[in-house]
Amino acid sequence: MKQPITRYAPYLWLVYLGALVFQPAFDPDTTAADWAAVALMVAVFVPLYRASLRTRDQRRLGLLLAALAGLGLVGSLVNAGAGVFVVYAAAMAGRLEPTRRALLAIGGLVAVAGAGLVISPVPMPWRLLAVVPVLVFVLVIGAAGIVEAERERTQARLRRADEEIERLATIAERERIARDLHDLLGHTLSVVVLKSELAGRLVRSDPARAEQEVRDVEHTARTALAEVRSAVAGYRATGLGAELVNARRALSAAGVDLQAAIDVPVLPAEHEVALALALREAVTNVVRHADAHHATIRAEATSQQVWLEVSDDGRGTQGPDGSGLAGMRERAEALGGQVSRYTGAAGDERPGTTVRVVLPRALTTAVAPGPAAQS
Repeated sequence: MKQPITRYAPYLWLVYLGALVFQPAFDPDTTAADWAAVALMVAVFVPLYRASLRTRDQRRLGLLLAALAGLGLVGSLVNAGAGVFVVYAAAMAGRLEPTRRALLAIGGLVAVAGAGLVISPVPMPWRLLAVVPVLVFVLVIGAAGIVEAERERTQARLRRADEEIERLATIAERERIARDLHDLLGHTLSVVVLKSELAGRLVRSDPARAEQEVRDVEHTARTALAEVRSAVAGYRATGLGAELVNARRALSAAGVDLQAAIDVPVLPAEHEVALALALREAVTNVVRHADAHHATIRAEATSQQVWLEVSDDGRGTQGPDGSGLAGMRERAEALGGQVSRYTGAAGDERPGTTVRVVLPRALTTAVAPGPAAQS
């Protein structure tokens, strides 16, 4: 939607209608009829000008430009300044498509301005002083209008191209996710179905074998769940560096001063995802709940572990972990790490909160969470 200043800017150019009063104001032979002619021409021009600004139809725009040019030609019979209407028409001609049509329109307007110079009964030097600048302005403003209109059309094409690229990228990403989930779950769920059917057939004839098949189904399902969680986390996380950029933007928008120091090597994908999502969640908590003025993000690695710490000087909160911290803790523990949260003493003016995530440098296979943790 256009801003009010941009929307009304074309009406500022109406100031050039002052050219119509130049001759009547300085010509000693001016009569009341001349002033009435000025008022009549303005009354006819304003609706035409407004309609030409609003229309998008090429045929209607062409008719409006012709009407403006005709008004300038007829008006020149009584007022040398009426050529200004032809200049307004030239300013609109750039919107005609294709560009060849706009150039032809500008040529026609130059011819109209020249005809006004020939047929106008206004005595010299008024006629020359008014019409010659019109010829120059028609060419200059017409050319500028064509360039500006072409620039706007190019920008519109670029916007449409960007939108199409974004749409195609979204479709491609959806297809990739669908393929990944199919690859992850297709075989696994087929195995679950087959083993469940086998366990059902063996439950009476061979209970021990049926029990083993059920355990296999449970193990397969838990493995699939862990794989899906890892895949979904990978879709949502963009890496530690990208999350730090997002954190700076979010904290800056919230008016929180940030000091960051991250010095970690290239990490396994699972660690990168876990730390990136932990950083996102911790920063989100600072922005939404901490009411902080300063925040610190630090990340370092030793030979045995890598850790991330986010602290703030806000109003630390007590109580159990929310769903975000719980998810952060679950991801860390799945990699053999841990999450700790420290809140300053209750008597402090700004106790603040510190969230620390510690992961081992080497991948650790953790026991899949039980049903209680999954819920």
